[in-house]
Amino acid sequence: MSNDRLNLNQQSNGDYKVHENGCIYYPTQNYDDLGYYSSCSSAVTAAMQKHPYKKINGCKTCSNPCHTS
Repeated sequence: MSNDRLNLNQQSNGDYKVHENGCIYYPTQNYDDLGYYSSCSSAVTAAMQKHPYKKINGCKTCSNPCHTS
């Protein structure tokens, strides 16, 4: 299980990325603490439910199976 966070700084392509604890891009400021999840898909789903108007996907580095753009 990892403690996941949604970076609330929008990427240049419009995405908001979910990061796992330990990722080099794990946000320390301007984030939403999503909690502990056993998979990136669960964390991304939770982020989408909390932020339905944001384009959310996984970080290419730490959540590559959930990275779509």
